[in-house]
Amino acid sequence: MDLHKAATAGTMESNDIMVTLEPAEAGGIQIDLTSNVLQQFGAQIRSVITETLTEYGVENAAVTAVDKGALDCTIRARVTAALFRSAGSAAYRWEVK
Repeated sequence: MDLHKAATAGTMESNDIMVTLEPAEAGGIQIDLTSNVLQQFGAQIRSVITETLTEYGVENAAVTAVDKGALDCTIRARVTAALFRSAGSAAYRWEVK
């Protein structure tokens, strides 16, 4: 999926994550992560973001994420929402994996 513009999903509320996704020409998936639990769960949060983008074929993107204790399912949902907004697409995958 090709990214066309900057897009955001999520909130700054407790148990959520605000994800901003921007297209990048090169450099892979670059993640700027801020979290109160960065030491404990930073690697897992980065992994979920990267896996979600990779599932949709995104190879280059600049991601800014501000985590407030979101669960993996919430992180996936926010990254996916930002991705579809950035791509200008509504071809959602509704199946459960």
